[in-house]
Amino acid sequence: MTVHTQRYKAQLNFSRGDQPVPLDEAIKAVKEMAAVKVQKKYKQARPRKPWDQTIEIVIWLGIDPKQADQTVRGSVSLPKGIGTTKRVIAFAEGQAAEAAKAAGAAEVGGDDLVKKIQDGWTDFDVAIAHPSMMGKVGKLGRILGPQGKMPSPKSGTVTTDVGTAVAEYAAGKLEFRNDDGGNIHAVVGKASFSDEDLKANITAFVEHIRKLKPAGSKGTYIKRVCLKATSSPSVTVEVA
Repeated sequence: MTVHTQRYKAQLNFSRGDQPVPLDEAIKAVKEMAAVKVQKKYKQARPRKPWDQTIEIVIWLGIDPKQADQTVRGSVSLPKGIGTTKRVIAFAEGQAAEAAKAAGAAEVGGDDLVKKIQDGWTDFDVAIAHPSMMGKVGKLGRILGPQGKMPSPKSGTVTTDVGTAVAEYAAGKLEFRNDDGGNIHAVVGKASFSDEDLKANITAFVEHIRKLKPAGSKGTYIKRVCLKATSSPSVTVEVA
């Protein structure tokens, strides 16, 4: 039997149920649910600290995740950002290394950086690599692969323009890949964003995914789109 919290029950008052609603209404509902506060009544209860919840999107795709040629993955910079920054490192040497440092990379290096990670250091969010470094970076596949941090040409993290990649990912550029159920999960902003900014990000992301439809995907490609805050029920969005 599922037991829901007082907060969750209060949030359901703003939910739109399972019926798809227009994007404007979905954004309003998610922000209303994110704003719900329920203070516990027992004497020892501590006041809840306000926090800016992350707004997430989930897109269910009409693909066969078991088929390699139907994988949907890539990266995208949303027009209004996502409200967070990322700690980025770069595997580069020479001018590419200087560009990475100038762009704000937390760590830049070659063999020394590879060894540091082999020794157990993984305190970063994204790794960028110049193509010439992949012979060395390939040794880290077993470490970075399971964490989703392994540089890859498909995601844009293996590139000759290391400086630009570092700057974009540090500012919140998104990497995405469908899961085993054919779903794409991504952050599209914060609850504090204006409705207009969230709408711009969501629209841009959905359109980007739409353009990546695999040739082998048959029938309806985007089957369902849902929005939710970090701690709230989801709302289903009408798909045009």
